[in-house]
Amino acid sequence: MPIGRRTDRRIAVLMGGRSPEREISLKTGQAVHQALLRRGYDAVALDVGDRLYQDLKEQDVAIAFLSLHGPGGEDGLVQGFLETLGIPYTGSGVRASAVGMHKVMAKTLLAAHGIPVPPGTVIRRGGRSPLAKVLRESKLQLPIVVKPVSQGSTIGVTIVRRTAQWKEALAVAHRYDHEAMVERYIPGHEATVSIIGTAVGGAKVLPAIEIVAQKGFYDFSAKYQTGKTQYLCPAPLPAKVLRKIGDLAYRSYDVLGCEGAARVDFRITPRGQPYVLEINTVPGMTATSLLPMAAAQVGIEYDDLVEQILQSALDRAAQRAKPEFV
Repeated sequence: MPIGRRTDRRIAVLMGGRSPEREISLKTGQAVHQALLRRGYDAVALDVGDRLYQDLKEQDVAIAFLSLHGPGGEDGLVQGFLETLGIPYTGSGVRASAVGMHKVMAKTLLAAHGIPVPPGTVIRRGGRSPLAKVLRESKLQLPIVVKPVSQGSTIGVTIVRRTAQWKEALAVAHRYDHEAMVERYIPGHEATVSIIGTAVGGAKVLPAIEIVAQKGFYDFSAKYQTGKTQYLCPAPLPAKVLRKIGDLAYRSYDVLGCEGAARVDFRITPRGQPYVLEINTVPGMTATSLLPMAAAQVGIEYDDLVEQILQSALDRAAQRAKPEFV
């Protein structure tokens, strides 16, 4: 995918923030910052806090490269803030970011477009929610997955296999969000498909990766501790399944109106039926992250990938420069 534009203006890599994914965000941001410097861009690294407005102004920032994960960085909040300042940024816009981060909203929209998602329900913090009633009303049965509605990196997620686990699983999910999503557990394979999109080259679907966690659950430690998970890329799944998840990933990206890089996570039944779990609109870019791994399979080195993601901000800047009325 060719790079359509370059810029001599200052780029701020926004990272850190206050979400539970702060440490991962810092690693992503530091890696991205170094890649931009290697490519000759005028780039600074900013740890996002209360002084973000002052930092952006003092550094004379013209473009933001978003390396923020989780609430405050992936949910449209910082995107909206940058919109008000007129600073172009990488990745998806306010609407796609907000919908993508809110798993229930994303699933509802995807299901309305015929994209398969696991059935489930939502439990708000503070309400009475006996397991038997939840299962009956949602037409689910154990095992089920309980997770915060708006978190990433499998934070606060529990697979409930026994009734005795229910209250604790709900409490853990509600620790991170006032809404907890309860959905059917999909047995089988776990896979992810990444997409890079630019106005110049369109959207490119990268090879799927199959994720094989040692303990069978791809939780936070399995994601970020070396050696706890096998990543098989390209995924050794039947060609028919690979075509299907590639198509579903592209459709999910399109339906939500995503831009730049995104990653769509799947569970695939033993019979080959895929279900979309979620879409990540600011995928990780650490040494063990899945987007760079998939890109490398098609010859896109890390620094090239960073530059291609930057393209989404340059495209947004070019769009702003066009006259509103012709």
